[in-house]
Amino acid sequence: MVSTPKAPDPAKTAEAQSGMNRDTAQTQQLTNMINQVGPDGSLTYRQTGNNTFVDSTGKTVTIPQFTAYTDLSPTQKAIKTQTDAASLNLGTIANDQSAFLKDYLGKPIDLNNEEVEARLYDLGSKRLDPGFARQEEALRTRLANQGIQEGSEAWKAAFDNFSQGKNDAYNSLVLNGRQQAVQEALTERNQPLNEIIGLLSGSQVQTPQFVSTPQTNVAGVDYAGLVSDKYKADTARAQSNMGGLFGLLSAPFGMFSFGA
Repeated sequence: MVSTPKAPDPAKTAEAQSGMNRDTAQTQQLTNMINQVGPDGSLTYRQTGNNTFVDSTGKTVTIPQFTAYTDLSPTQKAIKTQTDAASLNLGTIANDQSAFLKDYLGKPIDLNNEEVEARLYDLGSKRLDPGFARQEEALRTRLANQGIQEGSEAWKAAFDNFSQGKNDAYNSLVLNGRQQAVQEALTERNQPLNEIIGLLSGSQVQTPQFVSTPQTNVAGVDYAGLVSDKYKADTARAQSNMGGLFGLLSAPFGMFSFGA
């Protein structure tokens, strides 16, 4: 008896295909999780548990969960221990040093003319005054050698010229040195901040570098396609067999011979 093959159950076909897809994915992952060993450490993959989820049919599916472990070599581990300790020390010092910033920054720097000029005179006097002192002593000696009495008109004129030159030198210092004085004041102001920033830069928390999820190229099984192809082939075969049977039944009666 010839019968038409029963059509495959789509739900069961899809469920079987999903299972095979998961098998392929697991094969791909396990194939690509290759442990690595180098001079500075190693990378290994270890199963650390399982994950579960409910698929579209309501069935609970369990798949393994893996973790990538990076282990440093003994030398690199020792370096990291020392570096971590140094970074912690720098961070602690920076924290202690930063405690005074609230009061320090609460007093804004004064860059008005009076303040800057005072600073310029303070800086300039350390360099100019010793020279002026030597020049004044030399002037007194020269005037005395010339027989010019202290307090005379000639003496007063000489010292007026000396004082004018000294005053001109300080005026030139103020006019030409303002920018330098401002820059030095700002540098002095920022020095504690730069020290703290420098300490913090040496104690930054290092973000862990995670490995990429393994990518694979294992070809999957087209189970649904295979089931469909088989169904089509079985159907064609059944139709062919049924056609042959109908042909025999419709043949002329005389084609058959019967023995006596």
